[in-house]
Amino acid sequence: MTTWTPAELSRIASADELSIQPRRTDGSLRPPTPIWVVRDGDDLYVRAYHGRSGAWFRTARATHTGHIAAGGVDRDVTFTEVDDPALAKRLDDAYRTKYARYSAYVPPMVAETARAATLRLTPA
Repeated sequence: MTTWTPAELSRIASADELSIQPRRTDGSLRPPTPIWVVRDGDDLYVRAYHGRSGAWFRTARATHTGHIAAGGVDRDVTFTEVDDPALAKRLDDAYRTKYARYSAYVPPMVAETARAATLRLTPA
């Protein structure tokens, strides 16, 4: 399994937005969608604002592969769904801290709908 370098982790985690492009079943990439990204230890996580019904999230769940760009880092990735209550709380806190200045958008990102659509990003 490939891991993020310390520089990649730092650059991606410090970026305000991440461009995500899940790979479709035909192998093509979806158009880029800007989303928020947070770090927990040596891992990076994203959530779908609209939850599991969001278009990019449905594609990511179907193929588990795609491409991301943030902080000057462009990488093919795999997506892994996560369902860990302790991790969910840490990620909620990370979203609240990193994106506090966007007060209207943070509550939906830490609500159950988005929490249920959490993916770990792993370099491919």
